[in-house]
Amino acid sequence: MKEIIKELAGWLLYIVLIIALTWTVVTFVGQRTEVSGSSMETTLSDKDQLIVDKMTYRFRDPKRYDIVVFPYQYQDNTYYIKRIIGLPGETVQILSGMVYIDGMRLDEHYGNEVMENPGIAEEPLTLGEDEYFVLGDNRNNSSDSRASDVGLIHRKDLIGRAWIRVWPLSQIGVIHHE
Repeated sequence: MKEIIKELAGWLLYIVLIIALTWTVVTFVGQRTEVSGSSMETTLSDKDQLIVDKMTYRFRDPKRYDIVVFPYQYQDNTYYIKRIIGLPGETVQILSGMVYIDGMRLDEHYGNEVMENPGIAEEPLTLGEDEYFVLGDNRNNSSDSRASDVGLIHRKDLIGRAWIRVWPLSQIGVIHHE
């Protein structure tokens, strides 16, 4: 009987350790997320499965062009994935469909279509010390910082940066941010 109890205790300890390790990884290291919609086309597609790196921003500041995940403030369990365009302290404006940072046109390789709606960035918008301006790569089909319901993203709201695409298998690999 003691052998059975000892065996059960061993299995119970093993299960508790696995659950604790899983919780630690999901909470502090990375989590799986699914892209929903076409706002990040052609970089990311609808139904792509990603691993989000939750560690990087503990050691360094987010950079321009990082693809980040953050919660949508008006709907529980809804997360957006967008690209950082404006950094803290910068002034962002969208003129004639193009992005300007501190008065200089942004030389970017994403979202090269002319934006039809500048939204709140029609007038110069100076970012606070912990604010980021994000855009989807598919600029005319993206709800992003131009929309007042998304607006500027605060550093504390960044869950992490897109790290690895795990599905579809034909596109598996590390996501390049620039």
